[in-house]
Amino acid sequence: MPDAEGTALVTGAARGIGAAVAEAFAEQGRPVALLDKDPEVRQTAKELSTAGARVLALVADVADPAEVETAVAAAEAELGPVTALANVAGVLCTGGVLDLDDDDLARSLAVNTTGVWNTGRVAGRRMRERGTGSIVTVASNAAATPRVGMAAYSASKAAAVALTRNLGLELAPQVRCNIVCPGSTDTAMLRSMWPDPADDRGAEAVVAGNQGEYRLGIPLGRIAAPREVAAAVLFLAGEAARHITMQSLTVDGGATLGG
Repeated sequence: MPDAEGTALVTGAARGIGAAVAEAFAEQGRPVALLDKDPEVRQTAKELSTAGARVLALVADVADPAEVETAVAAAEAELGPVTALANVAGVLCTGGVLDLDDDDLARSLAVNTTGVWNTGRVAGRRMRERGTGSIVTVASNAAATPRVGMAAYSASKAAAVALTRNLGLELAPQVRCNIVCPGSTDTAMLRSMWPDPADDRGAEAVVAGNQGEYRLGIPLGRIAAPREVAAAVLFLAGEAARHITMQSLTVDGGATLGG
């Protein structure tokens, strides 16, 4: 069974980039399992179903290996073999290394890193047994570029990148594993960092950069839309990328100057 067929499992699918990835897979005609700890994922799945997609909502915590095992089994029982996994679930805890609570780091690692560990192990075993599959982890450009007040997030995303690459080495040649590293994207997570999340002018400050925080701004002059990140995920998950594995694709409008 080639990568382009079979069920796609998307974590963090209730909203934002995860919802956009799920929608993009559905537009390809693939069955899609939407997994999120937030029950709102049911509404997201309902909207896709109304549009004609074959979907399944799964309320589960990626940080809990037992819940992940149960969710993947349910997805395959309902929709068929999972041949694409998109790890999009993530949390953001902001604050300096000297100021954050230990719980903030633990939560960041639990979702952003251990979540990838759990889903990668459960789905990866099944993919390897079947001889095909693709895993794409959505990390962040902060995984390779320091950001003021984002140490816990950066560290957890950097670990997710390393983990995904190691998984790609271990699962080759049956399964390909790659990473997408978005920059500033128009999601609730990004807007939570603005003075007023509802004010679209918050994007202007992001694009302009902040010398005091060592942010250079965005050369392309705009923040990303979730669907633009989703397009990169689908590319790496699909047949057009069949000879690409253990690679990282940065989608940040040039914010990290190609670094």
